[in-house]
Amino acid sequence: MASGQPAMGGLTGDGALRKAWGWFVGLGVLLIILGTFAVGWSVVTTLVSVLFFGWLLVFGGVMQAVHAFWQRAWSGFFFDLLLGILYAVAGGIIVAHPLAGAVELTLLLGLLFVLGGVFRIVMAFAWPFHHRGWLVLNGVITLVLGVMILAQWPGSGFWVIGLFIGIDMIFNGWSLVMLGLAAKKLTA
Repeated sequence: MASGQPAMGGLTGDGALRKAWGWFVGLGVLLIILGTFAVGWSVVTTLVSVLFFGWLLVFGGVMQAVHAFWQRAWSGFFFDLLLGILYAVAGGIIVAHPLAGAVELTLLLGLLFVLGGVFRIVMAFAWPFHHRGWLVLNGVITLVLGVMILAQWPGSGFWVIGLFIGIDMIFNGWSLVMLGLAAKKLTA
């Protein structure tokens, strides 16, 4: 490697990365294992994720309402209070009915995938640039996933979120394993 040239494509701290390569591999393997369980138990993963999201909304809403009362003199008091109450109520409904919340969130996810896929395809054809085929491919895959989710809805609401979380964990785990193994090969 030429002197003064960054080791791994310009990563800052590649020396620290090289020393901790084992931690990256270990975390990656753990994420692969957890992701595999999440895919296998996608309904449970969906339920846990939706409950966590609901409790975050409740906690965030309560904190925002408390903040509104602390800043009562502010002109945005009522908006702050109303938004806090809305968050807390929405979170409470999700916590009380997590499977219904999962079904509704999956509907939203499917719609976002369809719209995002269409948007990417249109963008790829609207502005000519090199390698736009990748954007078209991304758009088509996103669109197809959205259509598949919506075609199986509301049944897909019980497992899609958990499946996507598991897949994301598996790919994140593999990227960390590969990063750790590449870091192990870095020269001092």
